Amino acid sequence: MSLDGTYDDANIFALILQGKIPSTTLYEDADTLSFLDIMPQTRGHALVISKWSKARNLLEMEDKALAQVMATTKKVATAIRKALNPDGIQIAQFNGAPAGQTIFHLHVHILPRWEGDPKGFAAHGAGGKADPDALEALAQEIRAQF
Repeated sequence: MSLDGTYDDANIFALILQGKIPSTTLYEDADTLSFLDIMPQTRGHALVISKWSKARNLLEMEDKALAQVMATTKKVATAIRKALNPDGIQIAQFNGAPAGQTIFHLHVHILPRWEGDPKGFAAHGAGGKADPDALEALAQEIRAQF
């Protein structure tokens, strides 16, 4: 998919926002939602999305929505750092399929990183689908840091 197109109200993040697909919420306010990735690259891999913007990528994102998403990204990354004590935190955002974007609702990845971790980013998670109970237990650790 190119950088141009029409927003799909049936994309997985839209369905999460509509309550049609469950997610493991870390943080939510009036404008943003953060949840754990179901196909995590690392322990604590989280996503942040706007609840109201229909932007598919950064180039379409309203400045207000972008500021809200980035403020939540910082808040969640700080909580992840306190909970998991990683050696680093990777913040990633992709625009268009050739850049690695697979879901066309703007989203930011937060990946805790430890020394010795593989570098880079796999499109569909390094270890497959996570166990929902394990995600919830991890989410409780992170939510306790807000």
